[in-house]
Amino acid sequence: MRVLVLGGDGFCGWPTSLYLSDKGHDVTILDNLSRRKIDIELEVESLTPIRPIGERLRAWTEITGREIGFVNLDIATEYDRLVDVLLETRPDAIVHFAEQRAAPYSMRTSATKRYTVDNNIRATHNLLVALVETGVDAALAHLGTMGVYGYGWSGSAPIPEGYLTVKVPTPDGELEREILHPANPGSVYHMTKTLDQLLFSFYAKNDGLRITDLHQGIVWGTQTEQTARDPRLINRFDYDGDYGTVLNRFLMQAAIGHPLTVHGTGGQTRAFINIRDTVRCIELAISNPPVAGERPQVLNQVTETHQVLDLAKLVADIMGADIAYLPNPRREADANDLMVRNDQFLALGLEPTTLSDGLLEEGTDIARRYRDRIDPGKIIARSVWRKGMETAEDLIKELPDED
Repeated sequence: MRVLVLGGDGFCGWPTSLYLSDKGHDVTILDNLSRRKIDIELEVESLTPIRPIGERLRAWTEITGREIGFVNLDIATEYDRLVDVLLETRPDAIVHFAEQRAAPYSMRTSATKRYTVDNNIRATHNLLVALVETGVDAALAHLGTMGVYGYGWSGSAPIPEGYLTVKVPTPDGELEREILHPANPGSVYHMTKTLDQLLFSFYAKNDGLRITDLHQGIVWGTQTEQTARDPRLINRFDYDGDYGTVLNRFLMQAAIGHPLTVHGTGGQTRAFINIRDTVRCIELAISNPPVAGERPQVLNQVTETHQVLDLAKLVADIMGADIAYLPNPRREADANDLMVRNDQFLALGLEPTTLSDGLLEEGTDIARRYRDRIDPGKIIARSVWRKGMETAEDLIKELPDED
């Protein structure tokens, strides 16, 4: 297939682009490199050294003989150029990663809240309108988040894949309807993903767009088979308090002798997926799209759920690390249940990668190899959900000496 990967330079987009190219698809990346600019804004870089996009792409061609196209394009602001690219490439599938992806960053300041909404909603809507205008019949797969469901709303009931059956009382008896699962976003970032859902629902119904919305869990791991082939292809490893995902942060902290930072009680239950499964799920999604006229297909892109404290204890036991309980900068329940259905991906052939598969060692090895790139002052999470909330001081000022 001819595939456009929007946001293909990012943490999930880059390994997805390489994976799809490796599988024989004709891939073009559209990206405005905004994630690299946010690194400059936050004054913190990926733990792994990320090469310029041109060097990354040349390395891929050198190693595999396959080419990945690249267009530096902001789909939130450059609508006419987006239309031109769609008409020129006529893609069979589009993978939409082109959104600001971090909940803490989205709550950091009034500017980051506005940026997250402006970028994410405009990008998604521009894409949908452009597909209608051009008549390009591409299967669209969008990376959403489990956070659209909220945490704890369903109690111990399994969260269905996107839609919930409800009974509506009427004077003539009960009507049974399937509706989008009630949204309960916990941050501005999660709110944009719930608004995406409504946009998808309208354009699928009104214009027959073929859309799959992937409600993904927290991604752990760094490398895929493709990104591990050459240091120039290495994937991002974010460890800071805004962009670092919880398990990767624990592995980094343990590797340098930093206490594992559990914010609040650690009773928060979250859904997880390994980056290797993320790229597999994307291909499954674009290879099995809904037909025109159907409602958006919603797939829960998760493989397992864990409490944050259980993850911390797992890493602490394996690596001999301490656990530090810090103030929680988020407004959330101290603990929640989370049961998630992922029947559709399992039926499509996904074989989940779990924490027991030994890939924790990969993250630890990467953290140790690049430990000199860590800034101890960026480890503690300090973007608060409401002004005046308590945060912790740095737990270490300098990196401990290596054993």
